[in-house]
Amino acid sequence: MSRSSIEIERKLLRLLHGHKTRTRLTQIHAHLLRHNLHQSNQVLSHFVSVCGSLNRTEYAAKIFKQTHNPNILLFNSMIKACSLNDSFREKSINLFVSMKVRGIYPDEYTFAPLLKACCGLREVKFGEFVHGEVIRSGFERFGSIRIGVVELYTSFGAMEGAMKVFDEMGQRNVVVWNLMIRGFCKRGDVDMGLCLFRKMSERSVVTWNSMISYLARSGRDGEALRLFCEMRDQGVELDEATVVTVLPVCARLGAVDVGQSIHSYAESSRLYQEVVPVGNALVDFYCKCGILETASKVFNEMGKKNVVSWNVMISGLAFNGKGELGVDLFEQMTSEGMSPNDSTFVGVLACCAHAGLVEKAWELFGSMTGKHHIEPKLEHFGCMVDVLGRSGRVREAYDLIRSMNIKPNAALWGALLSSCRTHGDVELAEHSVNELIKLEPWNSGNYVLLSNIYAEGGRWDDVEKVRVLMRDKSVKKSPGQSAVG
Repeated sequence: MSRSSIEIERKLLRLLHGHKTRTRLTQIHAHLLRHNLHQSNQVLSHFVSVCGSLNRTEYAAKIFKQTHNPNILLFNSMIKACSLNDSFREKSINLFVSMKVRGIYPDEYTFAPLLKACCGLREVKFGEFVHGEVIRSGFERFGSIRIGVVELYTSFGAMEGAMKVFDEMGQRNVVVWNLMIRGFCKRGDVDMGLCLFRKMSERSVVTWNSMISYLARSGRDGEALRLFCEMRDQGVELDEATVVTVLPVCARLGAVDVGQSIHSYAESSRLYQEVVPVGNALVDFYCKCGILETASKVFNEMGKKNVVSWNVMISGLAFNGKGELGVDLFEQMTSEGMSPNDSTFVGVLACCAHAGLVEKAWELFGSMTGKHHIEPKLEHFGCMVDVLGRSGRVREAYDLIRSMNIKPNAALWGALLSSCRTHGDVELAEHSVNELIKLEPWNSGNYVLLSNIYAEGGRWDDVEKVRVLMRDKSVKKSPGQSAVG
């Protein structure tokens, strides 16, 4: 290659990796054609790689198809580009097969993107095929490829296969330990995940955060909090994921002192002023602990807020019975130009329910479709039934359920039934129970509630009819439930 050709190639490579590449791909391709570099495997491998990183895989595939004699370098780049795009992952397997048909043998850079593609495809058969090729090609000794194989099996939940590869690894880094822990925990075997966690000689903050999160999601909040305290005692520096994971645990356990210590850390490290999810988690924690003054202070001091920030504060006010303040905050939110979402309306309608603001609730409910283009879901109808039911407007609540364009669920009929009991509308209560029985014929609580409504009205014959109905349908009263009569 002449000196001028080398210089042209270098210039094109600089263009390819420049910050304006996205808008210049077709121009760069034209340069390749003009300077007869459109068949250069080295240049094209760079071009294809850049296309993949810019999510222009279709363009990369078109260029690749026009190449007469692609080599291993170009095949590897094309396989990697396809592995990065959901729609092209299966093509990466086809490329590998095509490569072998051409007599081109894989190298150590071929398999990592192939294994990634298989993880995304969620197809065990592809994964097993690629693992078999790894073994046949003799590349299983490479640590990065073994990690890819472990990730492959853990993503399928095939922990026996993952464990076999894991056990054969001489050296295991934090990444592969984390993969194994995640694999077992996602499969529901948190104890095995914890066992592996305890065997680790070195843990990253990601390892600690993940294990705490898996325990919390399994309902093992006490263990999660103890593990967090252990993490802190060992001097591991907390990050935003730690704060966001542990604060809900503190709220559920009522561990206000631990939550406040996390707040102090987040304040000194400026996490909550600069990282929105941390501020949101603190607001949520204080709201759930009933410490509204501090929740409001944190909310107001947040440097940035997203829609979740507003939602958490509005819902927190509803949770603490401060409905009118929640509605005021919603008005402030919209006046500041923040667009509400589904969850915002669940929160503000709950505020209306707690404050008895029926007309305001109707106004907000109507604005969902009319002003904000949000289609009401079951949760929103449920909130409206709650608003109307609490105010004694049970017939209005019933009419709303009947007017819905989606099928009402048991929660809606249950909310209406409870309101009927509170306000003594026996006729509507009977109708609600009949709807509930259609949806949940096994739920004894529905029958018991109706029986109690009859008993409160002195309708003892009807109480007996409910008992007979339960017996005929083989429904047994759950322990702790009481049917009068």
